[in-house]
Amino acid sequence: MVNNWLRKNLKGDPILWGIVLLFSLISIAVVYSATGTLAYKSRGGNTEYFLFKHTSLIVLGLLFMWLAHRIDYRHYSRLSLYALLASVPLLVFTFVMGSTLNEASRWLTIPVINQTFQPSDLAKLALITHLASMLSRRQQNVGDFKTTLLPVMIWVGVICGLIILSNASTALLLFATCMLLMFIGRVPLKQMAVMAAIGILIGGVGLVAGQRWKTVQSRIESFTDKSKPVPFQLEHAYIAEATGGLFGKGPGKSTERNIMPHPYSDFIYAIIIEEYGLFGGVIVLFLYLAFLYRGLKTVMNSYGAFGGLLSAGLTFSLVLQAMVNMGVAVGLGPITGLPLPLLSMGGTSLIFTGISIGIILAVSRGEREIRPMSDQPAGTARIPKVA
Repeated sequence: MVNNWLRKNLKGDPILWGIVLLFSLISIAVVYSATGTLAYKSRGGNTEYFLFKHTSLIVLGLLFMWLAHRIDYRHYSRLSLYALLASVPLLVFTFVMGSTLNEASRWLTIPVINQTFQPSDLAKLALITHLASMLSRRQQNVGDFKTTLLPVMIWVGVICGLIILSNASTALLLFATCMLLMFIGRVPLKQMAVMAAIGILIGGVGLVAGQRWKTVQSRIESFTDKSKPVPFQLEHAYIAEATGGLFGKGPGKSTERNIMPHPYSDFIYAIIIEEYGLFGGVIVLFLYLAFLYRGLKTVMNSYGAFGGLLSAGLTFSLVLQAMVNMGVAVGLGPITGLPLPLLSMGGTSLIFTGISIGIILAVSRGEREIRPMSDQPAGTARIPKVA
């Protein structure tokens, strides 16, 4: 009876469902441990407050994921343009009037519920979806500058340019994802080189004109100049990882969580290694690689270009962010401020992550139902096989 209910209500790739549910359980356990000091300072020691809040957001994210996976993924092609059009004024308004934290205006406060919202999360999801739609409908003339590269260049330039004004790492990661999606979508390398050059120009202008130039400069210098002291948070991340050993100190026994400013977000991977050791860190890495594999499996099984490109773009977006976050935590790159998707404590970002995964599952679900080619959106070409 339970199996019948699961088959009826949880469609798409079952392994991907299992990976996400496992991530959710790990996130609840680690965030509960990592928010102890925050609870003591802001909630009088009420650690259950953040446990219930984060668990509620995880459940809400899973609900949105379930809702997104029930929708025919072809509808997202049409919805993406409206989401992009809404994202532009939201990004502008956030830069001018948004809530400021760490000298960056990235958040809008939603009235009544008093919950912060990052328009860049909406813009990122909308851009990847619309880019997949544009490329899928132009597979027959993908090398044409006017019909393919120009509209792609405009949207990628506008969205990434607005995001980089206040959030350089997110903008750079989004631009890299778009370039990767263009490569998968068979855009000629010459066209991609033009896109990269224009992206560098817009990105440079956005950095200098925005709020993050000095921060980016300082972080790159701290990473490249070994004569400079290691940043405080990164130093204690190293201590957490070094003292975690092979199997860790045990759940809830982290000591560095009491010293690091934000152990529950940017550097939660260091807390995972401290409490669960190298073994726990490798397990988390393996889960992200498994997520990547299942996402690309959906791409390979896709009948239409839009579904394959959409799944590829969203999968790479989440996994690339995870790899960058974990790389920063172990000293392989400059500090970025990017959270670890599916694991870090967050607000509306958990909801948008859930929607993204729900769309990947919707693609998987659609292809598993073996939709005939005549049912594909008008103008959508069959996806080229990706190695």
